[in-house]
Amino acid sequence: MRDAKGQYLFDLICHHLNLLEKDYFGIRYVDPDKQRHWLEFTKSIAKQMKSQPPFTMCLRVKFYPPDPAALREEITRYLVFLQVKRDLYHGRLLCKTSDAALLAAHILQAEIGDHDPGKHPEGYSSKFQFFPKHSEKLERRIAEIHKTELM
Repeated sequence: MRDAKGQYLFDLICHHLNLLEKDYFGIRYVDPDKQRHWLEFTKSIAKQMKSQPPFTMCLRVKFYPPDPAALREEITRYLVFLQVKRDLYHGRLLCKTSDAALLAAHILQAEIGDHDPGKHPEGYSSKFQFFPKHSEKLERRIAEIHKTELM
């Protein structure tokens, strides 16, 4: 175990999650200088770590699928969804405002389902934090897309 390679850990995680569509994922860690790195699967884990244990590593989407609708497994779709949501919020997913609004509306749809006027009064989308900073105009656009285009 001391000389375990990155592939061993990745396979262990994928097995634990029952993740079959592995090609989109990798393991990321942060070094002592707060720099993010992808764990290399062919190298020893110990040789890649520049600090002492315990190490913090995260399963992350390394490559977004070109056609998310073609993903076969629910767990893969869910993990990609979580990563899109996280990357959008942290400003790591750069896109046009119109695309960001559409992504946020899809996130809203996934979180609360179809728009229901009885449950979702004016300003309901403001309870969700899709971006580090966003305007009321963008918030209204997200709600509009959710109400009219995603049902």
